[in-house]
Order: sequence, then C-alpha cells, then structure tokens
Amino acid sequence: MKKTKKQEEENFFEEGFSSGWRYIKESRDFIYIVSAIFLLFILIGYLVPAPDFIEKVILEFIENLLSTTEGFSWFQLVGFIFFNNLQSSFFGMVFGIVFGIFSVITVVVNGYLLGFVSAKMVESQGIVVLWRLLPHGIFELPAVLISMGLGLKMGAFIFRKNKVKSLKEFSLKSLKAFFFVIIPLLIIAALIESTLIFFFS
Repeated sequence: MKKTKKQEEENFFEEGFSSGWRYIKESRDFIYIVSAIFLLFILIGYLVPAPDFIEKVILEFIENLLSTTEGFSWFQLVGFIFFNNLQSSFFGMVFGIVFGIFSVITVVVNGYLLGFVSAKMVESQGIVVLWRLLPHGIFELPAVLISMGLGLKMGAFIFRKNKVKSLKEFSLKSLKAFFFVIIPLLIIAALIESTLIFFFS
C-alpha cells in the first residue's frame, strides 16, 4: 500500500528524531565531559571574584544585550533568543572539528558568565532569585551542552584510525541530531524564556 505524503513526512521526522537521539546517547561520555566543565566554571564564576577588567567587559556585554532587546515584542524576543542560541549551539558544535577546542571554550565562557550573573543576582536580590533562573535553562542548557558534546566528539576524529571516514560519520550524525533534536529544544527554550522575560520580568 502506497504511503500518503503526510505519512512519509511523519516517518521522516520520526526516523530522524530516533537516529538523532540514538547518536546523542552514543555520545553521552563527551556530553558528560562538557557538562562537568560547564558546572566547574559556573562555580568559578559564582565563587571567585572576577578581576575588575573582566567584570567591566561582562557588565558592558549585559547592558548592550538589555538595550538591544528593550522594547521588543514577545514575538521579536522569541526570534532573538532562538537565533542567538541557535548560532551559539551550531557554531560551537561545527567548530568542534578543531580538536573540540572551540566547543570547550564555548562551554567555559557560558559557564563562567552564568556563575558571574548568578552571583550578582544573589548579591542584590538574595539566593531565592536562583529559582527564578531555573525555568530559563530547562531546555536551553541541555540543547547547548548536547551541541558542545557532539562538537567535542567531532574533534575526536583525529584519534581514530580511519580519520576521514570518522569525520564524515561524526559530522553527518551530529547535523542530523542538531536538526531533529537540538533545534526543537531551542524552539521550546525560546518560547519559555521570552514568555518569562516579557510577562514576568
């Protein structure tokens, strides 16, 4: 019996999600590594006072971000958050091809920023404010960390016997996982974050 176009589309997305998720599970050791680095630099950002010049750069970055999004509608905010996260996740994964260095740097910077911002918020509003940050990261953080883990794995092709074949395999599977698993997570994250920022900030 010939399948309808709708059935073919459903099978395409179902197969894509299944194979993408399967590759993510196969890559879990790399995801655990970047997650551990991320947590370490959250703690460093939170507990270790930043040098004055680093603090100045971070605060200027945050001020510029806030001024850029000032006056945005909810829909504009969704688009802004989604495309920023998409860019960061995609390039962090793809440039992981250089021995995973770029993926690790992305994790270090994001972890430190989160720790720094959390420390500043606790300082001004109390530790309870951290619970307000939790919903923002439920979908975004897994998506970003999975991307960086896949990027780190991509860079590990250099240690494989058949380097060209491994690089091709890792790249294709990573892109499939990105399209079918990570992008949907980033869409959900953008919807949640923009709603919380727009209606409750």
